[in-house]
Parts: sequence; C-alpha cells; structure tokens
Amino acid sequence: MAKLTTTALKRIAGLEAFPQPEFLRIRYPVILMHGFGLLAFLARGGHLHEEAMHLRLRGVAAFAPNVTPYHVIPQRAAMWKERIEVILAETGAEKVNLIAHSMGGLDARYLISHLDMAHQVASLTTIATPHRGSSLALMALKQPERLRDVVRNAANWVGENVMEMEADFHAAVESLTPRAVTNQFNRDVPDVDGVYYASWAGSAGKGAMNSINPVFRPFNAWLYGREGVNDGLVSVTSAQWGDYRGEIEADHLQQVGVDVLAGSSFSSKDFLRGMVTDLSERGY
Repeated sequence: MAKLTTTALKRIAGLEAFPQPEFLRIRYPVILMHGFGLLAFLARGGHLHEEAMHLRLRGVAAFAPNVTPYHVIPQRAAMWKERIEVILAETGAEKVNLIAHSMGGLDARYLISHLDMAHQVASLTTIATPHRGSSLALMALKQPERLRDVVRNAANWVGENVMEMEADFHAAVESLTPRAVTNQFNRDVPDVDGVYYASWAGSAGKGAMNSINPVFRPFNAWLYGREGVNDGLVSVTSAQWGDYRGEIEADHLQQVGVDVLAGSSFSSKDFLRGMVTDLSERGY
C-alpha cells in the first residue's frame, strides 16, 4: 500500500491550510445587471442572485439588484442609477464595475452617458448585449396584432403584478430593433472617456460548436439567416463593443446560469470569476 503524504492526510482529515474559497481582491464593487423580460423575472432571487453570492464567498462586494423587466432603456437606466447609488452609499466605494447581460448593457451605456454616472463607473463589461439591435425584435413586431396584444398584455401583467414594477413591453421591443439601436441609440449614447468598455458575445446552435436550448432553436435559425452566428437572441456581430474579449460557447440562458439542457460544460460562475480576476488585474 502506498504511503500517504502529510498533505494527503490533512486533506482527508479536512485540515487543509486554506479550505475556504479562493479570495479575489478587486478595487471596486461589482454590480450584475440583468436583461429583458423572462430572464429578469427568473433573476428575482434566482440565478443572478446566486452569481453574486458566489462572488461574495470569494471576497467580492457583488450585488444583483432588479429593475423593471419590460420597459424602455431610459426608464430602466434611471432605476439602475437609484440602485447603484444605494450600493455606493452602503459600501463607501467611489466607483463600481458593471457587468451587464443583454439589454442591461444598453441600460448601462445610457446611465453612464446621460445620467451623470460616468465618474462613478470604472468599467462596463457586457455579455451578449445587442449593441446593434436584434432582428428578432422586428420579428416580434411583425406578428399578427391579436398575438402581439396577448404577449404584450401578459408581459405587462408580469412586470406590474409579479415584479411590482412599471412595464411597457411594446415600447421596449421597439427600442431593440437594429434601426433603433444603430441609427439612434448609438448616435445619441457615445462612450465616455475614462470608463473601460469591454464585451463578450455568445454562440450556440446553428453555425456554432455547442447545442442550444430547444426553446431558442427557431429564433436561432431565423437570426442566423440574417445576422450569422448567435446565442438564440443576440448575434455575435451585434454583441461586440469596446474591447471585444471574445466568444463564449453558451446560449442566452446558459450565460446567466440557466442550463435547461443540463449538459453544457459552460459555467457562468467560473466565467464571472475569471472576469472579476481580469478586471482586478486591470486595476478596477
């Protein structure tokens, strides 16, 4: 029988010198910003909360607040500002690092540029944010009026009664069309000097190496024919902004910890932990 080393014996006995999670040292608090609709609904005490707690266990002052899931960017951005100001007051920090998923990235860009928050934001990293809009918004707007009314009323009901926040589903979808984002939003919301902007894109399904949530499959194929490789809702091309860091093999849900297929090797917690480490090394 092989002789056990002292280290092995300590591990078996639970006496490792540092059994706690690794400690991540980062200069500013991290705020996780959710996206549009259903993902925002799931985030209420759900996956984004768990992601924040995962980072907190590693010494990061991380937060995952919620805003209205169905509303236009200026309205959502104003709500984010209120929550960020509370976090700044609670932590005593001068600035924050924003990590924003999907529509949350557009909210973040707006609050930095238009809500006098540039001096309080050190960095913005977006994940699958439609910086050039999404053709799926056009698809939604072209559905039969009766179907659009049903979806709009259901979405607004969820926002106002379940999330207990003001909602305007139709206006929110209109604000995410390629024309609205590219021709108007990007023109009116320029990046601000002194803030580090970075982005990641997601890929799954058609033209990608990994599978996709069956719910996204028809949207994935439709969007692929118009914008190329995508994650089911946002194309790789549309997601690129600022310092483009690369493509992650995860669909739009997997990126924030919801793996319906339960077979993906992608870990949103590991991904965020690596992102925080990178921000720390950059001095943020």
